[in-house]
Amino acid sequence: QVQLVESGGGSVQAGGSLQLSCEASHYQFLVCGGAWYRQTPNKERELVARITSAQRDGAATYADSVKGRFTISQDTRQNEIYLRMNDLKREDSAVYYCAGPRFIGYCTYENEYMGQGTQVTVSS
Repeated sequence: QVQLVESGGGSVQAGGSLQLSCEASHYQFLVCGGAWYRQTPNKERELVARITSAQRDGAATYADSVKGRFTISQDTRQNEIYLRMNDLKREDSAVYYCAGPRFIGYCTYENEYMGQGTQVTVSS
């Protein structure tokens, strides 16, 4: 059974930094890469960043709201992905979820595997 476990969330003041980590069991980020989403109450889940498989090109894409501040990366040896968040703003407060695309002969982002989430709270 695939399991994605996030860690590294917490409370930080605006302008501060946090790094989230996601460890996978029975899943290999090497195959399809991974992603980070976030969600706040009464809002839809938002894709924050995605990184493609290191076997492909390991390219990263970001939501406009976090470009230049967040960095997604992966460690294929540790089978983990990370989200480095700098210059945090109050509006970055959310539950952050690690995600892994499903492989069905090809990688699909539909119904991605999701972790349980980790809370990030940014105060001014």
